[in-house]
This record gives sequence, structure tokens and C-alpha cells, in this order.
Amino acid sequence: MKPSLARPLITLLVGLGLSLSVLAQPVQGEVRKVDAEGGKITLKHGEIRNLDIPAMQMSFRVSDPAWLKRFQVGDKVTFTADKVGGQFTITSITPRP
Repeated sequence: MKPSLARPLITLLVGLGLSLSVLAQPVQGEVRKVDAEGGKITLKHGEIRNLDIPAMQMSFRVSDPAWLKRFQVGDKVTFTADKVGGQFTITSITPRP
């Protein structure tokens, strides 16, 4: 990408509230709580390098509310997370065996 186009494109994406999840690396986790009313899911997870978060248990917003109906406590998942609108948000999530 031309340097002259990179800054306006990034500004546009951030302005639209879109995450740059291409920078996010997949992380393994386990669902500990699903809060459909609050729009959050709590995961015990490994290190999230793109957010500089060590392995721990924490709650995240989800970019797709349908995930709150799909996953249950105890499910093992692989996910990516990013900071969207100032909040830690799951940007993709899939079950794993």
C-alpha cells in the first residue's frame, strides 16, 4: 500500500469503528460465562499478544450477538479479540474439540 494512502485508510477504518483484526492472532480459551443480556462472554484464555493481555479470565463484548446463543459454559474455543470502540471485543470465535 502506498504510504500516502495508508494513513487515510486507517483513519477511515478507525472512524467507522472497525477493528484491524488482521493483526489479531488466534487465542485458545474456554467459555466461563455467557451474559446475553449484557452482550458479553467471559473466557479463560491464553495470552492475547495484539492487546498486550496476559493469560487470565476476563469478559469481552462480542461483535456478533448470535455467538452468545451459540456458545455455552465449558465450550473450548479459538478466538481473536481487538479493541473496538474502546472496549475489548471478540472479533471471531469458533469451537474447538
